[in-house]
Amino acid sequence: MATEKKREKKVSKAFLQKQKTVAEIQKNMTNAKSIVFVDYKTLTVAEATALRVKCRADNVIYKVYKNNLVRIALNNMGIRDLDAHLTGTLGVVFSNNDEVTGAKIIAGQKFKNKMALKFGLIGNSVLDERAVTRLRDLPSKEQLIAQIMGLIQSGARNIASVVQAVPRNLALVLDARAKQSA
Repeated sequence: MATEKKREKKVSKAFLQKQKTVAEIQKNMTNAKSIVFVDYKTLTVAEATALRVKCRADNVIYKVYKNNLVRIALNNMGIRDLDAHLTGTLGVVFSNNDEVTGAKIIAGQKFKNKMALKFGLIGNSVLDERAVTRLRDLPSKEQLIAQIMGLIQSGARNIASVVQAVPRNLALVLDARAKQSA
């Protein structure tokens, strides 16, 4: 009887830990703008540490979870039919600032050949490997803002030069006409 109670306590502790992990996964998924799932089996410990440091610097979370716990979290969030993708070594990259940062980090020079993209999520939309690759190639939010500001400034510069050209050209025409008359 006593050993059965000890087993029950051990099982319940393990079960509680799994529940806690599933809740953590769901919280990270809810807070993330995008999620990228990768196969990390060729990543060394030093490279994994470097990846975590790079992720932390960019407000991205990189975690390794058991496939079954990820499956439970996805099912709890209403995302199903991903069992075929939840195999092997599974790393999860949660991008909190924008949709592209996590995918860009994974595609970065250090990790490009060490990790294979499996699939991704934006909200409840599932992205296949090709869509995650396209996401990775998009400019970041900051880059897009800078590009738009550059376009606005160049447009304003062009308008200013056109507006300045009218009186300058008028002065040149009047000067040429005066020289012709004299």
